[in-house]
Amino acid sequence: MGFGVSGSTAVVFLGVLIASGTLYTAAAGSAERVSEAHDAESEELLDRRNTVIEAAEVVYDNSSGTLNVTVTNNGTTTLSVEDTSLLVDNEYVLPNGTTVDGDTATDVWAPDQRLVFTVDTGTKPDRVKVVAGNGVAASNTTVAEVN
Repeated sequence: MGFGVSGSTAVVFLGVLIASGTLYTAAAGSAERVSEAHDAESEELLDRRNTVIEAAEVVYDNSSGTLNVTVTNNGTTTLSVEDTSLLVDNEYVLPNGTTVDGDTATDVWAPDQRLVFTVDTGTKPDRVKVVAGNGVAASNTTVAEVN
């Protein structure tokens, strides 16, 4: 056994050491990302469980063709007005205006507050559905008419 065997053993050992270090780094990074994704999913699930919205009142004004949809946040999650969608007769519509307890400039829809959508539809809809940013939805098929 000369220097050649010892040298090649050292090279092989060094290669195994470098490969193990690289494998450990990649495995640890992947495990950390999976753990963070699982935590984020758990937080989203908790938000959905704590979100309760109710399409409390839907009023269509015959004289102006305007629809007012009042939705109440009955859960414990604070929602975003910007992320909340309105569907009228299964079609997405952009509201002309929104107010949260009379405030037209806010994007925060806190628990126990009422969000009001105002939409010019032209005709009385049959069904209204509101979908919060986290996917929780409420619908109302009772549309009251006023003149």
